[in-house]
Amino acid sequence: MTCLLETIGELLRYPDERYALLLDEAVRHSLDECRAALERLRERTSVLSLSELQGLYTRTFDLSPLCSLEVGWQLYGEDYARGSFLAYMRSVLAAHGVAERGELPDHLAHVLPAIARMPAGADDLRQRAALPAVRKMLKVFEGQANPYADLLRATAILLEIPVSKPEEEPSHV
Repeated sequence: MTCLLETIGELLRYPDERYALLLDEAVRHSLDECRAALERLRERTSVLSLSELQGLYTRTFDLSPLCSLEVGWQLYGEDYARGSFLAYMRSVLAAHGVAERGELPDHLAHVLPAIARMPAGADDLRQRAALPAVRKMLKVFEGQANPYADLLRATAILLEIPVSKPEEEPSHV
């Protein structure tokens, strides 16, 4: 599951020429419902050029705050609590070797690999932050035919699977 969380995190970044290869890798490593959602995504995006896929990504995630991929924004909006969550995520990323690459530390592209690498506390971050944020984003897609809904569905399915036994690590979620 660690590899799949990392790959899904990459798929949640602005698409580049590696997108189709990453998607194929994710399909290979996934099971059941998660695989079905990723296969639907692959089918629906295979007909798009890279520039069309990039445009869809921008319209979906960058121009619509309701679908922002930033977990803290989904949970706290503009509240001061988001600042605390951002600081917490920055420390988690540093502690677990997840490099910040262009997005804020609470972006799902960072959060998913962090969950994959955390020996303790991953289930707390997964259950109390990442999964509720993804579920909130999925509500925006109800009744829409956006292929990125399938990527978020696969993400939610994956986040529903526990990744570790709860251990002693302080939570700031």
